[in-house]
Amino acid sequence: MRILLVEDERRIASFIKRGLQGNQYVVDVAYDGVKGLYLAEINTYDLIILDVMLPEKNGMVVCKELREKKIDTPVLMLTARDTVCDKVSGLDSGADDYLTKPFAFEEFLARVRALLRKKRQDKSTTLQVADLVLDQLTRTVMRAGTAITLTSKEYALLEYLMLHANEVVTRTMLSEHVWDEHFDTLTNVIDVYINYIRNKIDKDFSPPLLHTIRGTGYMLKEGK
Repeated sequence: MRILLVEDERRIASFIKRGLQGNQYVVDVAYDGVKGLYLAEINTYDLIILDVMLPEKNGMVVCKELREKKIDTPVLMLTARDTVCDKVSGLDSGADDYLTKPFAFEEFLARVRALLRKKRQDKSTTLQVADLVLDQLTRTVMRAGTAITLTSKEYALLEYLMLHANEVVTRTMLSEHVWDEHFDTLTNVIDVYINYIRNKIDKDFSPPLLHTIRGTGYMLKEGK
């Protein structure tokens, strides 16, 4: 899952980014509203975390302009302003949720997970394809009852494939959701990681679940 964080306080931005990365999310950061709006327009994100008090362009204006541009990515708005009027203004600007600073990071992560589930209209935290099971809450993966150990990047890649099970997932889709804005599209790193995952979830199990769709991308499904 790829998240855009727009936060001008660099210490707070660094803390949030590290925490999200520790939970296998890919994070791009912008430190002002103009850059945040630009990144949201040119990249595909699963969630936008948007501070209200931003230089250049405040968060409410950014959120309103995103919605006017038909960008419907879920938005979690962060602010130190906690009056009912402020919260109403944030939600009316198009935000999906509103969290007041300071906040407990556990609550923040719970809200992130809830918005990501809301986007896919699924309340479950468990993804399953055949006997392959991924728990988004505990970040664990099992196949046929056997625990599968994955790196953070392998987990993020498998999670995205499972979210799009039985669909063709292109390399472009993977680069946009599993890697950040600095990803070099000319490398073969996606193919390398696909092989890592295939060796872990398919090599010692049957039938194979991860299939290469030649000239297009990959598909996670049961059967040929």
